[in-house]
Amino acid sequence: MKKRQSVKLILLMVILGFLGCSNTKKDTTPWESLFDGKTLNGWSVIGGKATYKVQDGAIVGTTVKNTPNTFLRSDKLYGDFILELDYKVDPSMNSGIQIRSNSFPYYRNGRVHGYQIEIDPSDRAWSAGIFDESRRGWLNPLTDNPTAQKAFKQNEWNHYRIEAIGDTLKTWINGVEASHLIDDKTAKGFIGLQVHSIKDSQKEGTEIIWKNINILTENLDKYSKKTSLKPIVTKNALTIDEQKKGWKLLWDGKTTTGWKGAKLNEFPKEGWVIENGELTVLSSGGAESRAGGDIVTQELFSNFEFKVDFKITPGANSGIKYYVDTEINKGPGSSIGLEFQILDDALHPDAKLGNHEGSRTVGSLYDLIQADPNKHMNPIGEWNTAHIKSKNNHVEHWLNGMKVLEYERKSKDYLKLVSESKYVKWPKFGELDKGQILLQDHGDRVSFKNIKVKSL
Repeated sequence: MKKRQSVKLILLMVILGFLGCSNTKKDTTPWESLFDGKTLNGWSVIGGKATYKVQDGAIVGTTVKNTPNTFLRSDKLYGDFILELDYKVDPSMNSGIQIRSNSFPYYRNGRVHGYQIEIDPSDRAWSAGIFDESRRGWLNPLTDNPTAQKAFKQNEWNHYRIEAIGDTLKTWINGVEASHLIDDKTAKGFIGLQVHSIKDSQKEGTEIIWKNINILTENLDKYSKKTSLKPIVTKNALTIDEQKKGWKLLWDGKTTTGWKGAKLNEFPKEGWVIENGELTVLSSGGAESRAGGDIVTQELFSNFEFKVDFKITPGANSGIKYYVDTEINKGPGSSIGLEFQILDDALHPDAKLGNHEGSRTVGSLYDLIQADPNKHMNPIGEWNTAHIKSKNNHVEHWLNGMKVLEYERKSKDYLKLVSESKYVKWPKFGELDKGQILLQDHGDRVSFKNIKVKSL
């Protein structure tokens, strides 16, 4: 009797187990493995000198002292994708997963930069937040997401899901919604596993381990998951780090507030349009100030940093002027000031002109100093970033994260350059202690966004 009851019990357990298995939803996603579990084929070490090895079907990264951040990067570049992986990290370490990241000779001597999905076992608990490595800093911290902060498992395996589709990035940690970011800074790059640099007080040889690294690159709309998180939008907005460092928006992305025509008391009624968060000067045949005319800030700036993203059309000419006084040159043409040149060097004849060789190419101090010939300009129709720094008469021009020139305003060398240029007819050209910032109408279609300034 007992034997028959035992057999029935076993059969019942088998049946229940079978039913349980049949009710479990099977993952039919056609994942592609990025790691074969045996070798590091398809991956390369870049940045620092931390070590990586394969052990027990996982990738093990180990810290080394006196070396910068190290990355095991995918040899292949990825644009839109869905990525899932597991990792285990020592509580003393900080790390991250790089996505859409790059390393270019022109950018900080090849320094890795791009989106990082944070691995943060500290008390701050921002794991699965989004950080912009070696660029803008924090984009999507988990300050307002305590549920995701609590989802991280200390000293255990954690699971990430990362979606990068178009300008939208979404993350999950152990199934919990973590980040939702809309940002279009970078569309394509490698995936990287970071071993962070360590301080002298930290123990060398600490490990972080990754496994089950799978990616999906096709039919993403079918497999993408919805999130209930409100997105953080970076377009025409300040990041958390920019706010802390004292940056402010010079354009709100919607109105003309803070700007006026250089030779008007109001913003031009024609020649400039605001669409989709972009401020665009329209084409009018390539002549200076023939569409709506230059526009200038209503505020004056002395020591400052200025950043703007710009996009040009084929053969276009424009510029960013600073230390502008619109009372100078009230006649035809553009207002007078020092100029960060914006130009299509390949198609516009100005690239071969100028009183100093190459001084009218993109990034140059117009007609005075040539920008570094090794500068990087993104293709026509893509966004580029101009960055001007001016403090105590020391001025720098940066293009796409690279310093392309510097000079000392009011110095003997500067005065000599002016005396040999088209600006010689303007007394004390470029020597104002404070002035307006100007976006130029040179008759070609050029768009601007993310216009920001920081007073120094």
